[in-house]
Amino acid sequence: MVASRSRSPRARASADAAAKKIIVNSWNEWDPLKHVIVGVPDESSVPALEPAFEAKAVGAGVDLGKVNLGRVRDPSVLKVAREQLDGLCDVLRSRGIQVDRPTPLPSTTGVQTPFFSASTLFGCMPARDMLLTIGSTIVEAPGSWRCRYWETMCYRDLLQGYWSADRQMKWMAAPRPLLVDESYNKWWALGTDEERAAWVKQDPPKFASNENEILFDAADTIRLGRDLFVQHGCTTNQMGIEWIRRQFPDHRVHTLNFPSDPWPMHIDATLVPLKPGLAMINPERPLPRKQAELFTEHGWDLIKAAPAAHKQPPPGCGSSVWLSMNVLSVDEHTVCVEASEVHQQKQLEDLGFEVIPVKLRDAYVCGGGLHCATADVHREGTLRNYFGDMSDVDSPDNGQDSA
Repeated sequence: MVASRSRSPRARASADAAAKKIIVNSWNEWDPLKHVIVGVPDESSVPALEPAFEAKAVGAGVDLGKVNLGRVRDPSVLKVAREQLDGLCDVLRSRGIQVDRPTPLPSTTGVQTPFFSASTLFGCMPARDMLLTIGSTIVEAPGSWRCRYWETMCYRDLLQGYWSADRQMKWMAAPRPLLVDESYNKWWALGTDEERAAWVKQDPPKFASNENEILFDAADTIRLGRDLFVQHGCTTNQMGIEWIRRQFPDHRVHTLNFPSDPWPMHIDATLVPLKPGLAMINPERPLPRKQAELFTEHGWDLIKAAPAAHKQPPPGCGSSVWLSMNVLSVDEHTVCVEASEVHQQKQLEDLGFEVIPVKLRDAYVCGGGLHCATADVHREGTLRNYFGDMSDVDSPDNGQDSA
């Protein structure tokens, strides 16, 4: 029998270093950013009519009769969006931040499953929508729009690369939803503004999605160390929140809702933490008193965001003007703000932040603002508790029997 040769000290040291290499690490929204994914606008499309998109479009006041549904966006629109997103990448790289970009799938590939079909894909500009980074774990969100069913595949090469290089990384995907008609309250989009305003204030509130299956978008979660705050709305249901709670038992997962928002979709233009103890709140979408007290009773200041600089979103954009507060923190002293949002810039400067103006308004149409367009890979920092000794919040019943 021939004895195997032992590895040299240099080889062992190299292997040990590789085993300890940390690629994925991000516990909150403000620790120093070192590595990030920035989306691309290529293959961005206007979805064909489907239950979740119809709810969003109606809520945003989009005249569906004047929109080219189910088509790739105009090349001139994508050209400008590409230039602005590339400019964001240049800004981040100038700060020493590593930037990765996804590879879009052809939009006309569409989606075909045993349960539904969609004629086009959505694109992969808003990376934050589909990828949730919690510490060393990246979660592929299931999504709630049919046209976004394959969207996380645009990031597959990146995620697999992180997983291969970082032996501490955990990579998981939430259960693939069926997205059948029964998963939506189809009457929700057909209601009047007054009816929707009443439905979201009911107990429990009613939204475009229901509790037929697990649904959530990653952008409905904000990360504050040991505490995760998840918005219950049109794109995330209570079952989705419960799935996050069970997967991360070392965290406290809190459900938030904003009753004055008649079509809630994603939390990062409603509640935006800037640093420990300080967060911006949308002045038109206040938290209910008990939910606000989760913050204020633990030393957090909730300040009203400055007024948006624009009265209307850009043409073709389904988001609200409050993308003005959709900022990206480079660290707890430095914040990227859209270049035309002068009021938001001044407010943050007055609070002592260094503000980096970044042009991105013309890219909003492809999926969102600065925070939306990015997904954390690595922020320097460790898991901390920013809410003292606050007790855990009970899990919602979700209509299921207790064990």
